[in-house]
Amino acid sequence: MGSLSSSDRLDFAAVLRAFTDADIPIPASGGWAHAGMVRGRGPDLCWRLMDAQYWASPRLARRQRIFIVADFGGRRAHEILFKPRPMFQIPPSRGEGGMPAAQDHRGPVIEAGGRVPVVRPFQMFRMRGAANDRYHVQFRDSFGFADDPFPTLLAGGVAPFAFWYEDDPMGGCIRYPTELESERLMGLPDGWTKYGADGREISGVQRYRALGNSIALPCAGYIMAGISEVLNQ
Repeated sequence: MGSLSSSDRLDFAAVLRAFTDADIPIPASGGWAHAGMVRGRGPDLCWRLMDAQYWASPRLARRQRIFIVADFGGRRAHEILFKPRPMFQIPPSRGEGGMPAAQDHRGPVIEAGGRVPVVRPFQMFRMRGAANDRYHVQFRDSFGFADDPFPTLLAGGVAPFAFWYEDDPMGGCIRYPTELESERLMGLPDGWTKYGADGREISGVQRYRALGNSIALPCAGYIMAGISEVLNQ
């Protein structure tokens, strides 16, 4: 979503002009809306900022990306990108041998009266700065607050997080999300990035890179469903 405001909002204007081959001015408001349309003599074009957390059940991690649909043969882009459709249903995770995986999300733990896990984004830069300056309070704050946003999955590196149980804060740990957890955050099937086309197992570094560069499956599924609808009308 940063392209909507980067380079004084000129970057997104350049993207729209590249598709339409027309001079598209920046809106009079001075900023780009999170959804819009360009209609003229060129292709019918729509854009929309979609956040993966609102497009699937169970809910995914937050991942905001701009999607553009250009119809070069008609005026159906708005039907593809703006029409309401059912929420993407993510099937339950499967364990070894195709059996359902153990249910370890927060809801059942609370209902059963068991131990409640606490997960917080770990602020690596905050921790390093506090350690160098011997600021004890800031060092403890590096374990994150309830309203701190988690960093997005990136192709260039994986961010750690803090984990502990509500009744045992001293027994927690700092760790990185696994490749499997990262796949689930994107709405992908378990093991989707584990093997290449040749059947060989892909390294963890390359799997993280692929996931950091990818888009959330429910958002792509919504758009592909729209394309299928308009092509079969």
